[in-house]
Amino acid sequence: MIAAENDKTVFQSFEERSDPGNVAPRLKALRAGMREAGLDAFLVPRADAHRGESVPASEARLAYLTGFTGSAGIAAVTARKAVLFVDSRYTLQAPAQTDTALISVEESPPARMADWLTRHIAKGGKVGYDAWLHTPGEIAALGEQLSGHASLVSCKNLVDAMWTDRPAPPDAPVNFLDDERAGRSVAAKLDDLRHVLADAGADAVVLTLPESICWLFNMRGRDVPNTPSVLGFAIVPRRGKPRLFLAPAKIDTETRAGIGEHATLRPTPKFAADLETLGKKGGHVWIDPATCPAAVAEILVQAGATLIERRDPVLLPKAKKNAAEIAGMREAHRIDGVAMARFLHWLDREAPKGQLTEIDIVARLEAIRRQANSLVDISFDTISGAGPDGAIIHYRVTDKTNRRLDPGELMLVDSGGQYLSGTTDITRTMATGPVGEEERDRFTRVLKGMIAISMARFPKGTSGAQIDVLARQFLWQAGIAYTHGTGHGVGAFLGVHEGPAGISPRYTVPLEEGMILSNEPGYYKPGAYGIRIENLLLVTQSEIGGGNYLEFETLTLAPIDTRLIDVAMLTADERDWLDTYHKRVREEIGPFLSGEDRKWLEQATRAI
Repeated sequence: MIAAENDKTVFQSFEERSDPGNVAPRLKALRAGMREAGLDAFLVPRADAHRGESVPASEARLAYLTGFTGSAGIAAVTARKAVLFVDSRYTLQAPAQTDTALISVEESPPARMADWLTRHIAKGGKVGYDAWLHTPGEIAALGEQLSGHASLVSCKNLVDAMWTDRPAPPDAPVNFLDDERAGRSVAAKLDDLRHVLADAGADAVVLTLPESICWLFNMRGRDVPNTPSVLGFAIVPRRGKPRLFLAPAKIDTETRAGIGEHATLRPTPKFAADLETLGKKGGHVWIDPATCPAAVAEILVQAGATLIERRDPVLLPKAKKNAAEIAGMREAHRIDGVAMARFLHWLDREAPKGQLTEIDIVARLEAIRRQANSLVDISFDTISGAGPDGAIIHYRVTDKTNRRLDPGELMLVDSGGQYLSGTTDITRTMATGPVGEEERDRFTRVLKGMIAISMARFPKGTSGAQIDVLARQFLWQAGIAYTHGTGHGVGAFLGVHEGPAGISPRYTVPLEEGMILSNEPGYYKPGAYGIRIENLLLVTQSEIGGGNYLEFETLTLAPIDTRLIDVAMLTADERDWLDTYHKRVREEIGPFLSGEDRKWLEQATRAI
């Protein structure tokens, strides 16, 4: 290990979180519960009731049962068979973490849960599910697909019943942002929301996404790793005071003072009863069928409410950052840019010596970031992929998988910070010695795609789905591609992944001024190397088009490794963009560096 003693990580661990040896006894216990409940199958999703990217340890049911620790997936268990469905990001990770002799791993899509269940349970079978962990949309779709073969049965959570050493729920304190830092007061946000409810004919809205609730009430917390959110629920009526449901331990004097007169605080166990009371009024209640627990819809409908099923009304205003949020995000990227410059200089100096490991690299980057007093957490576990590990898109290094970086290999580092002023997410792929012609070709094609998005101007009403091809075209010309989205929304000191906008075929929401998106095309050669280049972009008003066009401002400030570029493949406009970007990095970050770090930055950002 070359990392110094003070490079010990605080926010990221490298322990192997899964043990395939636990799968057999836990499947046995679950099947016993299924027999007692009269069920032929039981579904175990990765999601909790809040649908967050991160879940607290007390909600990690899929990991407990299967060993799989990825951010998306679902298992189905029958009396004799079990399956784990994951997306393309986790087709390598999932088999390595579970017992594949007992649980088959399938990629979805194209595989479908309904097809698997139809094959493995008899006609007339019963499939159990916890209605707090699935959305109405998910249940409706699966029920329709199973129609005529099996029925879905809402029941108690059988994993919870067998989980004897289940961790306690999080009880971290709640913090509140003042109006200046948040950019808008809670009262103003609530007033806007009530107007939206009135236009929709809704008497109330039920909010279940923590980021929506935190943004609406200008609060933050530490209930889950990497995202400064508070787990809770909210009922916001068109008239009257909202009800905010939090863990009982969080409802103390400080929280009551912070929430003030904006809402009535209620313990989370009262949520279901209050939903029933709301439903008995017989009004129109807005829920998001894509994110709300099915249990919420069931309680409301059974009590007499009429549902208005639409997207969470907080998502869009949250995504359109106000002036204070934009200023904070720019500040966060300046702070992070300084840290990245120091880190990249260190990596450039040490990598050719052949002594660095992937964990060394994660530890040094976190240690450098922690020198900023405003750092609260990392925004996700750093992806530190040396050589072939860089081809694993969501690779998480552990003590077991830790690999030494050999000189000449590509090094991919995808990381970010949660600063008090904002959230960052950046990927850089670096040379550690001479590289081959193929690697330079692929890197340059990825870079051309990233620049094409960065330079894009487009009419208002354009979605990320419509511009996604700009990033992929240069890879397609060589008959190659990447399977992940080109970009996702990013929150302001909130989730590093947020909706409703992004850059990929699935994001059809029009881009609007104030949105912040990642721009991260890549290329991955299994068993050899991975390449990804990522900056964050702010959607801004364009000077052309009479106010009807938008463009991007790049927020991320860090050098791109020019040693990996085949300059002959770049157009004049692309070279100008890169030189201008590097000049800006040098001018904005350089004054905060000194000595060898400053000299390195000047060299790394010189014109090509």
